[in-house]
Amino acid sequence: MPCGQSRHIVRWEAGTLRLPSHPDAEAELVLAALGGEKARCVELAEAWGRHAEDLSVLAIGPRGPADEIAVSWDDVDAAAQAGQRGGRIGYRPLPSGPAGGPMRLASPSIPTAARAQARYQQDMQDRERAARRRNDMLSLLALGYGFQVRLIGQVAQAHADQLDEATEPETRTETGTETETERGTETETVTGITPALVAAIAGRLAPVAEEWLGIDPDQVVVSLHRGPGWGSVELTGRGEQRRLRVSLPTGWLARVWAAGLALTGRHLVVAVERAGWPDARVLALRAPGTEPVPLDVHASQPGPVSGGLEVRPTAVDAPHWEI
Repeated sequence: MPCGQSRHIVRWEAGTLRLPSHPDAEAELVLAALGGEKARCVELAEAWGRHAEDLSVLAIGPRGPADEIAVSWDDVDAAAQAGQRGGRIGYRPLPSGPAGGPMRLASPSIPTAARAQARYQQDMQDRERAARRRNDMLSLLALGYGFQVRLIGQVAQAHADQLDEATEPETRTETGTETETERGTETETVTGITPALVAAIAGRLAPVAEEWLGIDPDQVVVSLHRGPGWGSVELTGRGEQRRLRVSLPTGWLARVWAAGLALTGRHLVVAVERAGWPDARVLALRAPGTEPVPLDVHASQPGPVSGGLEVRPTAVDAPHWEI
């Protein structure tokens, strides 16, 4: 990616975004806080951290290799420049009074002026947050497909951990009031994030199911599996009433889909028993309604990124898994 006058490598490895060209990024942040210029790579790492648990990433990111989102660094620069121009406030003269001179306005009361100033400051803060969010998202998308799916996986895993914590056996406290409060907070957490997680799995599972069974993506019904086990997959009905009903845990997005394992050797992979590279062991279904079987899979090395380091990785450069 472009960084200053150079091009630097950004790497995602072992669940972490790494900056090989900036071995002491924390020191660079300190210098930037003292008035120095912040490197673009470091800004990118900050953006990644800000959105590592952002549910909206699941709605923005790609659904699969055929849904590649093309954003260039030129697009990022153009959006940033447009935002700077749009944020400027132009000068407009005061309206004229009856005699042609400037209209004199009554002095507002102190409380009114304070409220107006507060609204203005709030509006400016909202604009700044919106601009930063837009620039963050464009920069993260500009990294290419490989990074996009890994960010989706990281977000999904973060919320899978939250769901796991919310479903742990209840630990009683000294007073019943505290227990009820804790239970209410856990329920709100689950209720608030479940629809987004279900939509995220459905949007990425549907095209996989179409390739697996030839079923219409609109006939795929997804629910969130919670608790022990991997979930369930069953085919019901006929004709227009045909439905593929799938229940999978949120972690499926991170451990299976983001790793490119969803459909391997004509099997639907539902869980990973042993993660690794280039060899792993997965649980997979040959057909709906059957029990998953363990499979040893091997990933073929995608080779150098198409076009070398000057070109971002695309879906073509993703690994291919085989039984």
